[in-house]
Amino acid sequence: MRYITEILNWVSASFMLPDIVLLLAAMIFALVELGGFCSMYLRLLQQRRKREEIMKEIRADQEIFPATLGHGVFARHLSELVQLKWDPVHCEKRIFDFSQTYEHELERARFMTKIGPMLGLMGTLIPMGPALAGLASGDIASMAYNMQIAFGTTVVGIFVAGVGLLLYSVKRHWFADEIAALRYALDLKLRREAGDAQNRAL
Repeated sequence: MRYITEILNWVSASFMLPDIVLLLAAMIFALVELGGFCSMYLRLLQQRRKREEIMKEIRADQEIFPATLGHGVFARHLSELVQLKWDPVHCEKRIFDFSQTYEHELERARFMTKIGPMLGLMGTLIPMGPALAGLASGDIASMAYNMQIAFGTTVVGIFVAGVGLLLYSVKRHWFADEIAALRYALDLKLRREAGDAQNRAL
């Protein structure tokens, strides 16, 4: 039994270095994603007024031209629908493609919320064994060193998960709002086209 537990301790201790490396990589990735999130937020603030103007034109049944839509994400997506001449089948497919692209982007944030606590917990539990052994043998310096590693990995793991949760929650709202606006614009166009066709038939 002793040899089995020693092998188990050796295997678990061998995960310490890869866990720390992965945690540092996850932290760098979280910081990069957070920077991209801030940049996207500033762009959305700048494009909000233009988007409201576009939606007013659509509700007023004004003709929409791709060249006048601007360069925002919503304007670019709406421009693709205009180029498809509001064909319901092709437009629904494009909107579905947009939603899938957003879903893949949300998957990165969702992955961060899961991998952060996992790596943080591993980084907490692995050095606890040597820390307890150091406490039992009276080696306070070894115990303190391992406890520092345990607490440090916990904090980094929570940070990664927190950033992932923030990005997932806010981006999900942004993306759902944009997809809803595109579907709303498509429905308005199709309803008006159906009304025009009915009037011509009369």
